[in-house]
Amino acid sequence: MPSPPQIPTLPSLYAAARLTPVPRPLFPPSPSINAKISLHQGSIVSVSTAAIVNAANTSLLGGGGVDGAIHSAAGPGLQRECAALHGCPTGSAKITGAHNLPCQKVIHAVGPNYHRLGHAEAEEALRGCYRRSLELAAENACRSVAFSAISTGIYGYPAAEAAKVALGTTREFLGGPDGAKLDRVVFVLFESKDVEAYRDAVPLFFPPAETQ
Repeated sequence: MPSPPQIPTLPSLYAAARLTPVPRPLFPPSPSINAKISLHQGSIVSVSTAAIVNAANTSLLGGGGVDGAIHSAAGPGLQRECAALHGCPTGSAKITGAHNLPCQKVIHAVGPNYHRLGHAEAEEALRGCYRRSLELAAENACRSVAFSAISTGIYGYPAAEAAKVALGTTREFLGGPDGAKLDRVVFVLFESKDVEAYRDAVPLFFPPAETQ
């Protein structure tokens, strides 16, 4: 199971020409922040960061896709613990133990259904998911956290736009007062559309330093 030291960070991806710099990034280069960001293609249930972020629904009781895979791998204890949380509103997140998963905590983020909301409302809700998840990781001493691509499956959020929300929110958090509480943020991408979206968007928010 891949752990953070085994997953390459952005400086390595730039050095291997797997990411292409853009002429007008939205943030200045930060070698220290870039060293905290990883992209990994695969299943989030096999990533052993301190916390993983589940793409949950408002009931927190499991569902399809990533949500179903996480509940299946964690075992029935996760659903019992989630039941005691009495759900979670869209745009927020709650935290539980990991049970049989190879991590310490599971953060359940409820993303927006893009088909049901206007773009502005969906964007704010998705931003809230990432922001609250990062806050919960920091508050619970989880120095590494892995995200699935929230809302880009059956909830229909366009992959390219979702990647920008995820990366922009993460860049702002890591540059803020609690950014030092996190050592690694891994974006775990299962579908090819999400892989392509993140490779295109990363240089906008995490441009390479001259030495990378």
